[in-house]
Amino acid sequence: MYSINTDLIINEAIRDPEVRLIGADGAQLGIMPTAQAQALADDARLDLVKIVPNARPPVCKLMDYDKHRFEQAKQKKEMRKNQKTVTLKEVQLSATIEENDIQYKAKNAIRFLKAGDKVKVTIRFRGRQIAHSEIGYKVMKEFAERLSDLAAVERQPNLEGRHMIMILVPKQDKPGKPEKGEKKPAPVQETPPTA
Repeated sequence: MYSINTDLIINEAIRDPEVRLIGADGAQLGIMPTAQAQALADDARLDLVKIVPNARPPVCKLMDYDKHRFEQAKQKKEMRKNQKTVTLKEVQLSATIEENDIQYKAKNAIRFLKAGDKVKVTIRFRGRQIAHSEIGYKVMKEFAERLSDLAAVERQPNLEGRHMIMILVPKQDKPGKPEKGEKKPAPVQETPPTA
């Protein structure tokens, strides 16, 4: 009886002549024949699990394998739950963008950054605009400055063919820095000891 979905070998599937055995409490029980180790596992109503198969002799442990699998699955689920997926959102500008449009695009970028997503800012140069890529660079820099309180530039504006691309990431809050409206705690004054 062994699990197909993991690489741990348990109970009768262990074919080695002898194993180094670890008890359920973590105590070293020494090297013994596999049959004897299996008998100890059966007496304790536990499974014999090969945990280090490449050692000579392989290391086995007495444990409740079903409980171990449950704990592992629970731990993986908890890790997935705590994992934050970051997506890359795109905002397209142009070299000849007007102030009103920039404000609108900046609002969208702010919304994406507050949600914890990265923002890819692109400018596509049309026709002869490519000859004046410095205008696009200036637009990108101004856009980054508008968002400087929320975003850091992960990738500087770079020209790739007819596109200029810049990537912004949300700024990480620095610990110990008070939020707006919050007051810094007053320093604690220590009184010198009196003799």
